[in-house]
Amino acid sequence: MVKQEPPVTVRLPEAWLWAVILIGAVLGVGAAFAVGPIADWMIRLFDGAPGPLKLVAALPLVWAVPALTLVGALAGAWVAGVWRAENPVVEVGADSIVVHDGGGGRHVERAQLAEAFTDGRDLVLRGADGGEHVRTRVDSGLAERLRSAFEQHGYPWRGTVDPHESTYTVWVDNAPDLDERTHALLRKRQRAIADDRTGAADGAREELQARGVSVRDRGKAQQYRKV
Repeated sequence: MVKQEPPVTVRLPEAWLWAVILIGAVLGVGAAFAVGPIADWMIRLFDGAPGPLKLVAALPLVWAVPALTLVGALAGAWVAGVWRAENPVVEVGADSIVVHDGGGGRHVERAQLAEAFTDGRDLVLRGADGGEHVRTRVDSGLAERLRSAFEQHGYPWRGTVDPHESTYTVWVDNAPDLDERTHALLRKRQRAIADDRTGAADGAREELQARGVSVRDRGKAQQYRKV
């Protein structure tokens, strides 16, 4: 009997998140020593300083240091929490892959997967028919961990560039190579992204996928590929 490799879970390392919190605390300590001189400089130059700044500058250093250290650590914890929420947890097993992100979990069987790669800041899992089972944002620092996990289990990892990069086209509204329904879905998705309506944008992407059109974002432009 062939022994299977144990599943590998790829997520933002806890050490990275704690480092953000620590950086926030260190910045808080620095602010405690800098706030007084900054307030004095603003008063000399502008004949005044914001009330909160003057209030903090008036604190004895023995109070200002722990107070601003705590504020910095809390700010760092908030940043770390947002960073964690923006990145998926990817479970790579011998027979399937499960991707947990803000939209829930998605399960992809080994037989369904033709290629896996990162495309800009996206992790993409694509089937043999060219359709995308998964496209989700990941931090670029996780690319090497993802490569290692996929290759460890023998999945077809294609690197950090879409193998079909040259086949994408920048969407131009009403261009003749797409029908009106496809254009309408691309407009809908563009508006949803502009309004930060993630669910609506994902829904439009799924409808486009069903019509044989893959879509991705490059800056503020949508790019599409017929599959």
